[in-house]
Amino acid sequence: MLARWKCAAALACALAASAALAQGPGCPEKNLLYWLAFPPGGETDLAARHQQVVLKKRCPAIDTIVQYKPGAGGGLLWGQMNQMPGDGLNIVGINLPHIVFQPLEGQVQYKTDDITPVFWFHYTPDILVVPEQSPIKTFAEFVQAAKADPGKLSLGGSGLNSANHAAHERMNAAFGVKTTYIPYKGTGDMSVALLGAQIGGAMTYTAWTINNKGKVRGLAVAMEQRHPLLPDVPTFRELGVDWVDGAYRGIGVPKSTPPEARKRLADLWAAINQDPEMKELAARNGLELVQVGSEQMPSFMQDKTRLYTESAQRLGLGRK
Repeated sequence: MLARWKCAAALACALAASAALAQGPGCPEKNLLYWLAFPPGGETDLAARHQQVVLKKRCPAIDTIVQYKPGAGGGLLWGQMNQMPGDGLNIVGINLPHIVFQPLEGQVQYKTDDITPVFWFHYTPDILVVPEQSPIKTFAEFVQAAKADPGKLSLGGSGLNSANHAAHERMNAAFGVKTTYIPYKGTGDMSVALLGAQIGGAMTYTAWTINNKGKVRGLAVAMEQRHPLLPDVPTFRELGVDWVDGAYRGIGVPKSTPPEARKRLADLWAAINQDPEMKELAARNGLELVQVGSEQMPSFMQDKTRLYTESAQRLGLGRK
């Protein structure tokens, strides 16, 4: 396996023979290998491809070469990332709460502490939705219906032990209700069931909700402020619960990567996040940009690990 990483690194070097020329501030001197743990076409790929474009504008002398190694819900790549060269040129797309949940579930070959995050660049906020034709018009009516007949109201989501599943359990606990979670293989399958009113609602993300405006009604969103494209949807904070969360995406590196190289990458990704084109894409797709770099990383990871460990307990993960 190490030979493969070395071969890929050699490819990056060969393609970057003249990369030392025309470099902007903070740009690497050689091509970057950007490894993704999920197949092409999803939000992870969308973010990476757009970062690739912005990086080319900022660092025209180098290329960002996207590589895919999907499997085990991301766990295959994350379990092998520390075998890559720690040269500051190999970066890996990482996700929360995945890197906390998976080790607790016990089906992957890594621990959360084995992952070295460098920068978290956006999150897809949690949102509770119901079909447009649902008689439930507000979150208060949702709570009333859930308490009137505990367990009857079914909410779909993407996967077991996923961000959607964790958000569902968190909502039940926070508001003292009991609803039934229905896991689907992916958002596509969940969409068919929800839009066909086969389930009462779903715990999903703002991006999907925005793409299905007019077909679903948002009841509450886990954001600091209301989303400008969903102005009628209150935040959970407005409803009395301090809940700002969703699925986070970022980049990590092999543990052997020197601290100075990690800092350079964090600063570069922070600059990418400030690019107007990046901001426009995020706004259009319901993605919330965040700036979690070197200084904020220890406290951020401590807080998120604690939060998702609590969520995992509600999901029954880690119980032997």
